[in-house]
Amino acid sequence: MFNSLSDRLTSTFKNLRGKGRLSEADVDQTIREIRRALLDADVALPVVRAFTGSVRERALSEEVSQALNPGQQIVKIVNAELVEILGGQTRRIQFAKRPPTVIMLAGLQGAGKTTLAGKLSHWLKQEGHRPMLVAADLQRPNAVNQLQIVGERAGAFVYAPEPGNGVGDPVKVATDAMEVAKSKLHDVVIVDTAGRLGIDEELMQQARDIRDAVSPDEILFVIDAMIGQDAVATAQAFDEGVDFTGVVLSKLDGDSRGGAALSVAQVTGKPIMFASTGEQMTDFELFHPDRMADRILDMGDIMTLIEQAERTFDEKETEKLAKKVQAGEDFDLNDFLTQMAALKKMGSVKKLFSMMPGMSEHKAALEQFDDHEIDRIEAIVRSMTPLERTNPRLLNGSRRLRIAKGSGTTVTQVNQLMERFAQAQKMMKQMRGGGGMPGMGGGRSRGPQAAPGMPAMPQMPGMGGPGGASKRKKGKKKPAGKSGNPAKRAEEARLAELRRQGKEPQQKGAAFGGIDLGEDDIDLSKLPKGFGGF
Repeated sequence: MFNSLSDRLTSTFKNLRGKGRLSEADVDQTIREIRRALLDADVALPVVRAFTGSVRERALSEEVSQALNPGQQIVKIVNAELVEILGGQTRRIQFAKRPPTVIMLAGLQGAGKTTLAGKLSHWLKQEGHRPMLVAADLQRPNAVNQLQIVGERAGAFVYAPEPGNGVGDPVKVATDAMEVAKSKLHDVVIVDTAGRLGIDEELMQQARDIRDAVSPDEILFVIDAMIGQDAVATAQAFDEGVDFTGVVLSKLDGDSRGGAALSVAQVTGKPIMFASTGEQMTDFELFHPDRMADRILDMGDIMTLIEQAERTFDEKETEKLAKKVQAGEDFDLNDFLTQMAALKKMGSVKKLFSMMPGMSEHKAALEQFDDHEIDRIEAIVRSMTPLERTNPRLLNGSRRLRIAKGSGTTVTQVNQLMERFAQAQKMMKQMRGGGGMPGMGGGRSRGPQAAPGMPAMPQMPGMGGPGGASKRKKGKKKPAGKSGNPAKRAEEARLAELRRQGKEPQQKGAAFGGIDLGEDDIDLSKLPKGFGGF
């Protein structure tokens, strides 16, 4: 969503690097570029003016002029101002003291309210609640049926006494749902209301009637993050109509410019509480203004990455692997398969990588990465025998060909996997030795430490894999000198004497460094049976 804005801002800040002092002209040029980037991202003009005015005022103050690195100080100021226009603090649901807590959804038709109702119920279930969905959208064709399907996917009970399609009283449905929730011990009730094609006063009045009937603890305004500056006028109309308490951004994974997210909270004064980031039921997260600001400025979102890992990884398996590594045991392909399965549960690998700092430099490689690579890795490992998984050194050419045929891949892909696995083994050995987590392109990571139990991520096309060896600097060739081995030193002296006498020594066994193996003294027939297999 924020790729274009992130690229523009990152490019702007690169021009400030290395400058010991910033003149007023430098600040004005930076502010001008930020203004253009925000306007191109469809951010509302009043928000842009307030944002750039605040940044300019702070950039010309003593906090920048006296800073050791003024360029970094500008980035820090922009980050702080972004957090402010995104709402400042993380806003969570305010639950009722006496259940059930009632959450009412409102918004334009097509904004994704029904799907979001299912995602919200799924998220609440993970938080330990028992949500119930109420089908109060009786106008849109098949809205009731859609909510029932979404509720089934989320594992939530759906109260739908009316068939919908213009039949039934939504106010009565919402009122009756309160008694049903109490009788079935549901502590959260999510009311899905009818969407509007525009600012429809009749349907707005219906939303007010539902609000007055059930007295919701939260009224969430669901807005399509892709509609740009129109979001501001729509949000203001709904704020006046139903007085919502929070905003939910849907379709945040889209390719639009994302001005809605940077405008709604500032214009309405209501916080953004949740964001829908994909099509899956799990693509839903609590909105953190500080983390979103870090993503926009290409600083990554390590905290969200860690939280996802903690929710996904099996604590017992993680502890088991940690003990195995500490005990000095080898990291085998069974462990690798377990880690890949856990990584797969975390969702799209592209999204995981995008949460890491500095990933804008690898955007092209990130776009080329195929999320189905994890499935291919799993197929290859499952095509191996238990012995091969435990001892990968057994994988000779014929075994790799069999594995490739069994997994529907090529020998080249099997070889690539084994190279990645060798990197993962190397990484585990470094961690066991206290070296910490290697960086993406080799060497030690300078960023935040990875979450405990995080898997070794597969290498992306065009990018160094985890624990990859860094390029060694080319230096002067070490001059030849005398060997420290007495026998070798004596042999070198003998050969030098023969050359001085004009006799070129004949060397046997050139493939072994010119050392005479004395093959006449070796009787090959006396070797143990099967020795040739080694």
